[in-house]
Amino acid sequence: MLPILPFDTVPDNTTMSDYLIKLASLPAARALIKAVGLPMPRELRRGEGGYAARPLSNVRVVAAGTAGGFALKTVRDALKSMGAEALESAQGLGEGESIHSLVFDATGLAEPIDLTALYNFFHPLVSRLASCGRVLILSGVPDDAKNPAQAAVWRGVEGFMRSLGKEIGKRGATANMLYVSPGAESRVEGPLRFFLAPHSAYVDGQSLTVSGSVRWPKKVPYSQVLQGKIALVTGAARGIGAATAARLAAEGAHVVCLDIPADQETLAKTVASVGGTALPLDITDAGAPARIVEFLKEKFGGVDIVVHNAGITRDKTMAKMPEHFWNLVLEINLAAIVRIDAQLHAQKILRDDGRIVVLSSIGGIAGNVGQTNYGATKAALIGYVRAEAPRLAERGICINGVAPGFIETRMTAAMPFLIREVGRRMNSLSQGGQPQDVAEAITFLSTPGVAGVSGQILRVCGQSLIGA
Repeated sequence: MLPILPFDTVPDNTTMSDYLIKLASLPAARALIKAVGLPMPRELRRGEGGYAARPLSNVRVVAAGTAGGFALKTVRDALKSMGAEALESAQGLGEGESIHSLVFDATGLAEPIDLTALYNFFHPLVSRLASCGRVLILSGVPDDAKNPAQAAVWRGVEGFMRSLGKEIGKRGATANMLYVSPGAESRVEGPLRFFLAPHSAYVDGQSLTVSGSVRWPKKVPYSQVLQGKIALVTGAARGIGAATAARLAAEGAHVVCLDIPADQETLAKTVASVGGTALPLDITDAGAPARIVEFLKEKFGGVDIVVHNAGITRDKTMAKMPEHFWNLVLEINLAAIVRIDAQLHAQKILRDDGRIVVLSSIGGIAGNVGQTNYGATKAALIGYVRAEAPRLAERGICINGVAPGFIETRMTAAMPFLIREVGRRMNSLSQGGQPQDVAEAITFLSTPGVAGVSGQILRVCGQSLIGA
């Protein structure tokens, strides 16, 4: 079985080039790649810098829906706010002109025959979707359906979306969807901005539910979205933690970077690069939660964003696993997180309208040989997020998780060639992700505009074929 590696524990930010992407960009090489049956991955267009207030300026988006749908007007208003020209169909496009995004409101579907609306919309348009384009579909929440037939149809939209994502991934394009609760359609703009922008380049084949369960914040900016916020990132010295600190800082947050004292030199470099504050600390120490609370209270009066990124692996099959391997992974990956959050809540150090993001893993969804300890902790975090969400909703706090897939790091560069290549290609985009991709998802889930999303896990895996 292909190893599903824990990419939240990467040694540093060093990554390995994917030479197949470079070769596929050369016309002379494309014929050879095709002849030997290899995939031809497209280089993804990723976001640069912070969020823009009008990220879709000067692009055309086709947005339509079915009769009886309740989200299309809000979608069109959001697209206008993002600077896009929203069309109802391909009419008005020039011959051969490509489309940046296809957005479809399927909330009006009610009977099995209504699924034909998906065919009628996408069949003539999908071939015109631009390279690295976006598909986003909105559907009702099956549990809110009027009857079993409508519930089935709404759930069927996700199967359509996932299959379409696997068809368009070869062009670097992605497909995702939003389940929208009635009355929560006003909350879709934040997720729309993420899924339709370059910042979601490696998020593919995923669904999130938008609901009204969490109190809506008084202010929802769409540029410099974290201005004035204090963020705590654990495991911040290197890898995904360092990339996350950089992205949060780019949105205006002051980042407290926590990592073990042994990594203090590397931590200092990360802190200097983001203009943050260092907190060298071992989260497994018995007094760590109290020290974190005291530090945040004295220095900043509280914290707005908590990112639980720190984690480790100690791999052995169950029959050969030493007890200390089991206990150490359990302590760092799960128990420390629960203890820290308990102290933050008890002392109300995490402010109202705060955000918590935990790092789960595809390994916690699909499991992996030799990682019963790791898989248990990362799956446990999924349960933790779901259970905590309703408890925190009244204070406007959202808690969500991110599950990375194959991410290009020094760790993956050290893998045997064939295993590394299989890991890279076993997703719809036929390539590994970058630490930046995980940081982008974490940043999105840290924003005020994500108040409609809580208790959920967002996979950053290019629509991995493992655990999909």
